[in-house]
Parts: sequence; C-alpha cells; structure tokens
Amino acid sequence: MKLRLLIAVISIGIFNTAVFAQKKSKPNILFIAVDDLKPELGCYGNNLIKTPNIDRLAAMGTVFLNNYCQQAVCGPTRASLMTGMRPDATKVWDLKTKMRDVVPDIVTLPQYLITQGYTTAGVGKIYHPSCIDKKNDEPSWSIPFLTPKESDYANGLGFPAKKHYQSPETKAAINAEAPASDKDKKADDGESTSGAVKPSSECLDLPDNAYEDGVSALIAKKAIIELSKDKKPFFFACGFHKPHLPFVSPKKYWDLYKREDMPIAEFQEHSKNEVFIAYESSGELRNYTDIPAFTTYPKEDLRAGLKVEKQKELVHAYYAAVSYVDAQVGILLNTLDSLGTLDNTIIVLWGDHGWHLGDHDMWGKHTNFEQATRAPLIFAAPGLKPGKSTSLSEHVDVFPTICDLANLPIPTQLQGKSLKPVMQNKSATVNDYAMSQYPRKLKGTEFKELGYTDGKLMGYSLRTDKYRYTIWFNNSFTSTQPYADSRIYKRELYDYVKDPLEKVNVVDDGDYKKALEDLHKKMLAYLKSYEGK
Repeated sequence: MKLRLLIAVISIGIFNTAVFAQKKSKPNILFIAVDDLKPELGCYGNNLIKTPNIDRLAAMGTVFLNNYCQQAVCGPTRASLMTGMRPDATKVWDLKTKMRDVVPDIVTLPQYLITQGYTTAGVGKIYHPSCIDKKNDEPSWSIPFLTPKESDYANGLGFPAKKHYQSPETKAAINAEAPASDKDKKADDGESTSGAVKPSSECLDLPDNAYEDGVSALIAKKAIIELSKDKKPFFFACGFHKPHLPFVSPKKYWDLYKREDMPIAEFQEHSKNEVFIAYESSGELRNYTDIPAFTTYPKEDLRAGLKVEKQKELVHAYYAAVSYVDAQVGILLNTLDSLGTLDNTIIVLWGDHGWHLGDHDMWGKHTNFEQATRAPLIFAAPGLKPGKSTSLSEHVDVFPTICDLANLPIPTQLQGKSLKPVMQNKSATVNDYAMSQYPRKLKGTEFKELGYTDGKLMGYSLRTDKYRYTIWFNNSFTSTQPYADSRIYKRELYDYVKDPLEKVNVVDDGDYKKALEDLHKKMLAYLKSYEGK
C-alpha cells in the first residue's frame, strides 16, 4: 500500500513538472506601456517620487539606466518599438501617418507572436491611435482589442470629458462647447485642443477607476485571469495614458507630495552656441487653457517662461500622475502573484519617451535632447538575476529581446538587438551607441535663402556613454539616402561628463576635435548601413 502511494506521489510530481515545463517552454508575457513617462522613478534614483510597484518590478528584473527612444513623440516611437524597426523603416515620423498605409507588410511584435502560438490581447494605449486602424492595429491581436465601456467607470461617472476630465464643472463647460472642426484637432492624442475649458491638470477625491487608466487596470486584471486558464501562452499588453497631459489623477496621489518640495529644472536656458531649430515651443502644453496666463515669452521664441509657482504645480501634477499609474502597475503584478505566475512571466515596462519638465525652458517632448529621448525600460524574466545596467539600449531592442527571452527565433528584419546578454551579465554591452531622430521644418523662405529645395530637416542624434552628437540634415534627408557634406544644416555636440545639463554646444571647440572625428565616423557608418533600404 505504501509502495503504491509512493509511486502515485512520484507520478503526480512528474506529471506536474511536465505540465509546468510544457507551459514555461513558451512563457507568458506582460507588456506594460506608459505614456510620457520619463525615468523619474525610485529605481532610477529619484528619492522623492513614490513608485513602490514599479520599483518592485525593478527589483525582480533588469533596469536599463541608459535607454533611448528612436523619436521623442508618441506615434513614431511606438511604431518603432512595436515593429523593432527605426522610423526611416516604418516611415512614421509624425502623428498622422498610418503605419500600414506606408509599409503594408510590416510585422509587429504581437503579430509575430501569434505565428509562434501565442494568444495576444490588450487594453489602453499601445500604438498611437492616429497611426493605426480603428481596431488598434487589428493584425496584432488574436482577441479583439479591449476597450472600456461607460459602465466601467466608478460611481456612475461615465466617460471622462475629452477622455480625461471628471470635474462636473469642467464636463459641463466642455459639453456646452461647439464641436471642434478638423482643423482644430491636434494629433498628439486625438483630442480637440479648442474650447474655452481645457485645464492642464485635475485633482479630485475620486477612486482610481474614475479615470481610464484605473479602468484599464481592472480590465487587464480580468483578462489576465481568463487567459491564464488557457493552455496557450499569452501576450497581454496594457497601455497607460498618464502621465501624459493633462495631468489628472485622484487626490490621494497628489496628497503624497508637498507642493513646496517639488523640484524645478536647474538649467532653464538655451545652450551656449545653440542650434535654434533643436528646441521646441512647448506647444503641447500651451494648448491648455490655464497656461497662457503664466507664460512670459511668445511661442515663436521657443521659451515657455512659466512662473515658478506654475512650474511647481505642473511637477506636482506630473508626479501624482506617475504615482497613480504606479498603483495600476501594482494591480497587474498582484494579479500575476495571485495566480502563482509572477516569477515565471516575462514582464517588460517601458515609457515611450521622456519629457521636458522645464529644462531648457521646455515642457513636452519633441526634441533630440536627453530629457526627451531617454526613457525607462525594465525587463524581468524567469531565471535571470535582477540588477541595473548602464549599457546603452534602445526601443528597437525590445522586440528581439522578448523573442530571445521566450526562446523564439528572432526575425531577421529587426533593426534592434537582444538585450538578454545584458540581463545575464549587467556589465555586458550590445550597443556602442543609441540613435534618435527628430524632424523639423524651416520657416517661411529661409530654405530658399540657403539654397535648399525644401525646408524639411531631419536631426539624427547619436548618443554614446559620454557624448551626444547631432547632425541636422537638409532637403528631406533620411538615412535611406546617400550621405553628402552638403546635406548638413547644423551640428551639435554635448559632453555629458562635464556638462550633464547640456549648457554648451561644443561642436566647434577644438578640444573636442578627436572625439568629434570618432563620433562623425560612427554617424557615417550608421547612415551607410541603412542607405538604400
């Protein structure tokens, strides 16, 4: 009898181990996207901000301290990350081009995972809505993309006005406005920017699911529980809208901070030897109706000039919004924990780009500077020790890294590299530099005066561990075209060891001649590698 019982116990153990191994041969994947999240997190060294749940994830995985996006604006950077292809390959450089209109056969990460036996599903902001179809890129999802219903919002509040506001006064004022015409719409998040009421923040004593991110977290929780019952591995994407403007979040997250403690940018000037075209006018923020009264410069000056009290208010609102999203991340982690799969799931959290919180007197993204291009990236995967790495990484590395971690073939067309070697050895390096880019346009007839055929510029910015070297090219140049010195409009060089705040453009400083020559060779090699593609 004892022998039969022992055999039965051993058999059950072998069966359970076999089932576990079968499941984990293709691990589940939780994919968390956060809009406009810069690396102002506890795990990135900010001791003031409250992000216990993201820090919890960081303690489980690898924190990539020097991660950069390919273009610091929602549509292009998300198209790039989701396809593992740079903007010159996706052909998405703005907030209106639909990815599959210009590259019909492009393959996204979840689309590829479907071919590898995964169920793919998602909720929230993963792609930019104006750069995909109305079904959040239908080919990416084996289950139709999930969207909140009006009844999902707490206390019968219903949908927030303009997707963000729950204040009764704000909702009433917005509802009283005439519908915006097409020309009044701003593509950044598909909202109208016209109207008499559009505050840059909102602080109300409401539950988390009064706003969309709280609703998305609960939808994600339910979906993950259901997907876990299936034998097929799943890829679930959850995209949070905050801390994107407007900075709205429940009051309890504002209460985590004191307004007087909020930091303001140390350097709020343009760099010495500036390249004027490199800056932006904080136009996204200026569209909010409470901002113009606090600005002291015209938009054309490319300076915001916000009064200190308004700066502190905005930083307070941004921090609160980050803590609000952090709580939603906690719901996702707790859900996996309750299922017993937290330590056996590939989890990646990323911000689509950084955000200028007053540095260089800018508020927004839309540049090649450090505060816009540097973005958080955290990977956790079974069997890999946690830690932090200073190795350079890029958004295009996310797709191949997930494939590598899941033991899947890495598609040959991808333009990024797997970061798994860095996760295995935190001192390892896979990238010599990171590359970002941003388009600009010369105003009026300036391009004719310079002898150019058009006013379109593209700035390519090469970031090494020490320097950022940027070349602004003229005449609609992209990396697919042959390089020529005559295509150079302006250049920038910043030394982050001596000048972390980018106070001085040293591109014409003779002391940097050797460094500049090396960086220029790297830039030419990069451009040559994509020429004609």
